[in-house]
Amino acid sequence: MVRGSGVAFSPPFREAVLSLRAQSAKLVARPVGRLQGRVRAPGDKSVSHRALMLGALALGETTVRGLLEGEDVLATAAALRALGAEVTHEREAGPIPGSLWRVRGFGVGGGREPADVLELGNSGTSARLLAGILASHPFTSVLTGDASLRRRPMQRIIEPLTRMGARFEGREGGRLPLAIVGTDEMVPIEYRLPVASAQVKSAILLAGLNTAGETSVIEPEATRDHTERMLRHFGAEVRVAPAEGGGKRITVIGWPELLGRDIVVPGDPSSAAFAVVAAAIRPGSDITVENVGVNPLRAGLYQTLRDMGADIAFEHEREIGGEPVADLRVKGSALKGVEVPAERAPSMIDEYPILAIAAACAKGTTRMLGLAELRAKESDRLASVSAGLSANGVKHEMGAADLVVHGTGAPPAGGGVVATHLDHRIAMSFLVLGLAAREPVAVDDGSPIDTSFPGFAQLMNGLGARIEAA
Repeated sequence: MVRGSGVAFSPPFREAVLSLRAQSAKLVARPVGRLQGRVRAPGDKSVSHRALMLGALALGETTVRGLLEGEDVLATAAALRALGAEVTHEREAGPIPGSLWRVRGFGVGGGREPADVLELGNSGTSARLLAGILASHPFTSVLTGDASLRRRPMQRIIEPLTRMGARFEGREGGRLPLAIVGTDEMVPIEYRLPVASAQVKSAILLAGLNTAGETSVIEPEATRDHTERMLRHFGAEVRVAPAEGGGKRITVIGWPELLGRDIVVPGDPSSAAFAVVAAAIRPGSDITVENVGVNPLRAGLYQTLRDMGADIAFEHEREIGGEPVADLRVKGSALKGVEVPAERAPSMIDEYPILAIAAACAKGTTRMLGLAELRAKESDRLASVSAGLSANGVKHEMGAADLVVHGTGAPPAGGGVVATHLDHRIAMSFLVLGLAAREPVAVDDGSPIDTSFPGFAQLMNGLGARIEAA
């Protein structure tokens, strides 16, 4: 195990593997007419990560149905096995297709030192949330990932977790590979988030589980609350109250006895967004995406699309495992440009790439404000979206934290090849553009799509799309 100062890290081999895959991973989307049919959204990635992690921190068995079996979530499962959790799965027939996952946990204060570096691929959620867990355990662990993940900022979690008592050693700026020297003598803190980030909030709350007393996070702007909801489901005491000066204070009480639970993962609203936008921008389309999570803190895109004139109906609304769920029926519409306020960004931060595609097909100008966080995603998503729009003849302007897209109401030119920079959402967004453009749109590497949406092309093609290997 790597310990102490002066750690020398060898780069992982994932880049070489991705390079080989990319030779045959170029995809192209061709213009189509209307889209029709019913599909089921893949499991919510955020909920899937948290279900496995809290299952590992619980006593007894947790069962998870509808888990997203993408590369990011599988990286979390592998890391938890290395820490001592028993994580298995079996095929299961029934209304929720896929596997039944079982997690036998080691408890809040349990777990063992991993025998090797924890390789997390492209998953920022895995890295940041696991860091919160590992910080409060008395052993050393090392997190790494692919080239994209190793560029992403980790200082935002290192700062509060260091204040609680953990030690970190990584590359400049706290980037991965990152050694975490944990301790079981963490001290509780009250921490005000400098940026709206559910991952930072969750890392602190997870560290607080194995910390005596009350650990609090103050968030000036509301972020997705899957961690708080699921902590309560497993038996933790979580309090949410207004914070002095505005925002919310979220407090977790340390050393709870979490007990295994049954979890049903709703469909991912961020993944459903690709089919929703594809239908909204194709006249005559009529699709239904079943089982989509419509948590208000994740539904900013759908509010924005409705503002643009999209015909989106929430049908069969219900609650599953504490999360609101609905079937989304979408019909092709004539969209118009709108201004998307900065305060809406936390509720749709992952959906701005696909919103830019809707804006490119709308009539008029769409202004998207408060997008600085896009620069710290799997790629610099703001720059990646801008480059993709330029490659396909879409008039726009990009600022430091905003994007202005000028749509004409007519199909964009298309015909470009988009560099994805190993970013799954960039790849899927511009493939959707290709369905509505005058000329086909290609992406240089579709392999990262499997991190969050395995079977994306097949699902879309089942609705009438034409996405194929180039």
